[in-house]
Amino acid sequence: MVKKSWRFATLAVHGSEGSDPLTGAHSTPIYQSSTFVFKNSQHGADLFAGKEKGYIYSRIHNPTQAALEREMAFLEEGEEAVAMGSGMAAETITVMTLCRSGDNFVSSRTVYGGTHAMYQKVLPRIGVVAREVDASDLNKVEEAIDDHTRYIFIETPANPTIEIMNVRGCAEIARRKGIKLVVDNTFATPYLQKPLLMGADIVVHSATKYIGGHGDCVAGLAIGSKDLMTEMRKGVLTDVGAIISPFNAWLLLRGLKTLPVRMDRHCDNAMKVAQFLAFHPRVEYVSYPGLRFHPQHELAKAQMTSFGGMIAFYVKGGFEEGKRMMDSVQLCTLAVSLGDTDTLIVHPASTTHSAYSLEDLKKTGIAPNMIRISVGIEDYHDIMEDLDQALKRM
Repeated sequence: MVKKSWRFATLAVHGSEGSDPLTGAHSTPIYQSSTFVFKNSQHGADLFAGKEKGYIYSRIHNPTQAALEREMAFLEEGEEAVAMGSGMAAETITVMTLCRSGDNFVSSRTVYGGTHAMYQKVLPRIGVVAREVDASDLNKVEEAIDDHTRYIFIETPANPTIEIMNVRGCAEIARRKGIKLVVDNTFATPYLQKPLLMGADIVVHSATKYIGGHGDCVAGLAIGSKDLMTEMRKGVLTDVGAIISPFNAWLLLRGLKTLPVRMDRHCDNAMKVAQFLAFHPRVEYVSYPGLRFHPQHELAKAQMTSFGGMIAFYVKGGFEEGKRMMDSVQLCTLAVSLGDTDTLIVHPASTTHSAYSLEDLKKTGIAPNMIRISVGIEDYHDIMEDLDQALKRM
């Protein structure tokens, strides 16, 4: 029997049910089936009409997907969750759930590059406008809201600058204006931060990252109230078809069991690496909320239990120096994404955020000499030694 008094690590291991409610299996089965059989024609009609609970077709729902959604809602302390095929699917389906043609929403200007690309390329086709502002300034968030604004969207910590947004402050603005607050919790995970408890209406994840944790699946999640999640699933997702596969849902369920252990190591390693980089003679500046000189250090302490595994730092020089440094690493992996067990290093201006114009890059602080690190769970001494030898080759 699961007890809510248990701490997060125990809850992550045992889950909300303790075992698969359909079969009693200790490990949730992979229901690798596209279709589910009706008992008779009336049973099928009742399932389609919603008069009876059950499964019809995996584009609509699947038992392995349902298990993942149950656990994520449980860990984020929301009523329900919806699992999708990618983090971008989660953000796009959220827009389509909350907005109609002619509406807008206010977004932090520093977001994942794919999110910004969706704002610029896709949303204009359906008549929805993303108003990107410096969301670390609550006054600017409020000023951007008008009668056609449907929600506020923030990432915190932000990708790739590792800025911290004020969740409670944005929630208060949203409440006063009668709109929703959506928070991307990918970098923090529910282990470090629970936006729903701070007033957010919907939490989204690129579950590809820390939730999965091993770089072997792509998926997205949204968590919120039962009404919002029902509208998201039945009103948009089922017809759009941006679904998660049963196997990927199972991989994420497996990843959740080790999430607290991995995040503890990511956080410990990142703090040590950030402190090392902060005093390195070839580093201009380090953005990590665990460092006392980070401009939102106190805010991070107030809304997170630890500071995460992501670091942004600026090398002395420009694009070529950053490129040379990255080409010199031996342990760190040159790759996009984040949250894997190994340390990933990337140059945002030329890769993950290449969809930004030069003007937008400048506005958001994504400089040509910025390097982003997703600190892995290796021995931190080896990570620091690798970064040191690479920096010395600049």
